[in-house]
Amino acid sequence: MVTFLAGGTGTPKLLDGAARVFDPSETAVVANTGDDVEIGGHLVCPDVDTVLFAGGGVLDRETWWGIDGDTTATHEELSRLASAAGDALDGEPGTPRYLDDATQTAGREIARWRRFSAVGEFMEIGDRDRAVHLTRTGLLDEGKSLTEAVRVLAAAFDLDVDLLPMSDDAVATLVHTEGGETIHFQEYWVARRAEPAVADVEFRGAADAEPTDAALAALADPVVIGPSNPVTSLGPMLALPGFERALRETPVVAVSPFVGDEVFSGPAAELMAGVGREPSTAGVAEAYPFADAFVLDDDDPTDLDRHVERTDTEIDGVDDAERVARACERALTAVAGGAADAGAPREGAE
Repeated sequence: MVTFLAGGTGTPKLLDGAARVFDPSETAVVANTGDDVEIGGHLVCPDVDTVLFAGGGVLDRETWWGIDGDTTATHEELSRLASAAGDALDGEPGTPRYLDDATQTAGREIARWRRFSAVGEFMEIGDRDRAVHLTRTGLLDEGKSLTEAVRVLAAAFDLDVDLLPMSDDAVATLVHTEGGETIHFQEYWVARRAEPAVADVEFRGAADAEPTDAALAALADPVVIGPSNPVTSLGPMLALPGFERALRETPVVAVSPFVGDEVFSGPAAELMAGVGREPSTAGVAEAYPFADAFVLDDDDPTDLDRHVERTDTEIDGVDDAERVARACERALTAVAGGAADAGAPREGAE
């Protein structure tokens, strides 16, 4: 068995070729849920759904978001209505519209600051994509846990891997800007295109949340962390009580999303700098003290005090993903024996 920790697009891209290396029926994927938002009353789980749609063969691989060929009639009509209303609406049509404080925590127990109105709908959601969100929300309303709801959806998409949300409890990734704002990560990334300067990142609700039993069981197996954003893809998981301790007790291999101080894609550099970490492979290693080994690019000049496997880590297709996955396999083989012999958590476990 092997477990991948997934967030953003880095690990899903790696999973494309991992099936050639690791048996999918013996593979678990624990997905970040800190990016989740409720829009117009339905729960959107971006990092869960990227794995769901990729494994189901329907992912839009141009955007790595949503369903390939999906229509957007509902989204377009929501945008038209907001625009046509004009001055009858407060605020700019198409900008994020948070629900008020009382409504943020009404109904299901959720993390404050992640509920948005459907008016104007700042995230483009396809029609088939929306059906997934409505089904998930309906299952939650019926009393299912998020883990149970994801299992139903995984069956509908005929997923080979075991897809697990990191927690059934709500965690909201919030960005504190240098301008004094507090905004949800989706507003920062989707609506504002990562333009506000980052002063800090908060994982609201994490201290009171718990990893699911299924996620903790998956962490008992060797773990691969793909080239995902260390702050907003892995940070919410590491903020959960007991999650990092579990990683210290199992072999862990991480793929750097950087080549030296150059990031492949996304806002990882800005976010790492914002939380006081060096935006580089060295900074990733510092953020992952529990990792036994790293997979680095051939051109990465970083020297680490842990086992390193090198390859071309740029992933533009399934063959690239297989190459990186094989480097992960070599790294796990190199470190698994020593980690298995260690009878106690590594230094720093909570």
